[in-house]
Amino acid sequence: MPSHQNVETFAAVDPAYLSSQKSAAASTSEPNRNHKYDPKKPHITETPLTRRNWYKHVNWLNVVFIIGIPITGLIAAIYTPLRLPTAIFAVLYYFATGLGITAGYHRLWAHTSYSASVPLKIFLAAVGGGAVEGSVRWWARDHRAHHRYTDTDKDPYSVRKGLLYSHLGWMVMKQNPKRIGRTDISDLNDDKVVQWQHKNYIKVVVFMGLIFPMLVAGLLWGDWVGGIVYAGILRIFFVQQATFCVNSLAHWLGDQPFDDRNSPRDHVITALVTLGEGYHNFHHEFPSDYRNAIEWHQYDPTKWSIWVWKQMGLAYDLKQFRSNEIEKGRVQQQQKKLDQKRAKLDWGVPLDSLPVMEWDDYVDQAKNGRGLVAVAGVVHDVTDFIADHPGGKAMIKSGLGKDATAMFNGGVYNHSNAAHNLLSTMRVGVIRGGMEVEIWKRARDEGKDAVYVKDGNGTRVVRAGDQVTKVHDPPASAGAA
Repeated sequence: MPSHQNVETFAAVDPAYLSSQKSAAASTSEPNRNHKYDPKKPHITETPLTRRNWYKHVNWLNVVFIIGIPITGLIAAIYTPLRLPTAIFAVLYYFATGLGITAGYHRLWAHTSYSASVPLKIFLAAVGGGAVEGSVRWWARDHRAHHRYTDTDKDPYSVRKGLLYSHLGWMVMKQNPKRIGRTDISDLNDDKVVQWQHKNYIKVVVFMGLIFPMLVAGLLWGDWVGGIVYAGILRIFFVQQATFCVNSLAHWLGDQPFDDRNSPRDHVITALVTLGEGYHNFHHEFPSDYRNAIEWHQYDPTKWSIWVWKQMGLAYDLKQFRSNEIEKGRVQQQQKKLDQKRAKLDWGVPLDSLPVMEWDDYVDQAKNGRGLVAVAGVVHDVTDFIADHPGGKAMIKSGLGKDATAMFNGGVYNHSNAAHNLLSTMRVGVIRGGMEVEIWKRARDEGKDAVYVKDGNGTRVVRAGDQVTKVHDPPASAGAA
């Protein structure tokens, strides 16, 4: 159907409109990832890693936050007894800061799968900072690049670079900003809560990550050291590792019920570890859906939390893909897997590749000892099957050199679907003028429409009961019995 627009005189997008739009990049007044970054200067990642410069390739700030502090906490735990109130609080705060990442950083800001009130935004930005995984703006920007460029060199934490790299390596080793895929974060630049947290990120991290849990445990039950060690440092370590599993484990372990072209996978273990983020194949197919788990029995506390916040009036505009679209994706993937299985099976020589035989030639070969039988115009060589025929040798021999269509389709025995499938593997030719097979070949040669269902590999799909030898109203066949 032709377009109503004149493509020679109209651009797809008006340049004047584009020039009037605000840039998605950060302005000079906004905090950048690294104030010292100079795009004209060669990045350290563009130089080979050697014994002399290896330390320049390491992101030492992240090493301190991700490796150094947890090790310190583990050593301190040896000398710090774990009290029950502190343990309970550490677990609760683990879930709170985990939700800050999954419900806040991820589903609210990275994918805008729902909208949140200012109080909820402040809460999620605060507890998300307590997880010590970067600012909302930095985290969401990289995650959008991950979705846009999944499994490519522009993916910041591509699992194609190794499971360990996608889990931890991409953070402890410096990355070249020029190699990370570009994304639009104009909405994040306009979000006052996001910008406030970004500008004050270190203060948020120190207070929410360490000072706040220490104050709670210290003021309420006098466990100052336990608060900072267990509810602070070690809790940060476990939250970080759980989140990192979304980048690594969720791209390596599990099934792909919606699409297998990229690495994301669904697995209940990953879901349990990541507060419901483990149904990652679904998420990559339907990223703006506020849910990761769509079945009632699947574990997704992040989804449940967002739903509760909606009932409280704190969240709204929860986005869901229509079940029709979800099921289409599931069925398409199932069909793809079926096609892959079908391609490995022997369905016999394709009909259009079979040679055409004259009837007299077919009869002569059968009389000269070749076990040929014609069913629905297709000639089959059953020589090696005669001795194994369930109905006995005499029955099958009575059809040799004859038109056994009626005999095979109920005249003597109405053969099963399996029998038709087995027979198709014995095809050796088609009889000229032999019923629908020859008609089909003639229509193809004449360029007429002959509609047949084909699988994803372009191979004709033969469903049960639709084999060419299956004739539901078999014609009379002289001498077939």
